[in-house]
Amino acid sequence: MKRANGKSHCPINFGLETFGDPWSLLIVRDIVYFGKHTFKEFLAAEEKIAPSVLSARLTQLEAAGVLVSSPDETDRRRVSYRLTEIGLRLIPILVEIAGWSARVDPETGAPMDWIDLVDSRKPEMIALITETVRAGGSVFAGEDSVLAKLG
Repeated sequence: MKRANGKSHCPINFGLETFGDPWSLLIVRDIVYFGKHTFKEFLAAEEKIAPSVLSARLTQLEAAGVLVSSPDETDRRRVSYRLTEIGLRLIPILVEIAGWSARVDPETGAPMDWIDLVDSRKPEMIALITETVRAGGSVFAGEDSVLAKLG
């Protein structure tokens, strides 16, 4: 990712420049946890991102090397997005944010048994999530999901 002159070289600032807006990590979340890969799938998220904002964030994440796009395997007219190796490195951050938020937000929608499982076996779970997403799966959706693998 290129930086504008005069920007801080603090690693936290770099992270915020890359994925610190309210939408970028939600796009990554949708890939990791729910197996979404297309513009239309991201657009259907309950947070209701505007199409122009979604388009801009996808472009930004691709330019930063977090996502890569390719023609969708089932419909070559659509574009499919997946995480790069750089993007996969965000999985531990998502896991930490989800755990913290689920324990602090009294109205969380996160299943606490899942949060407890991930917390109790964090290195193993992060590795399993990463490998599953790298192979095209997700945490919660599909036959090749982390949940399916855990039985």
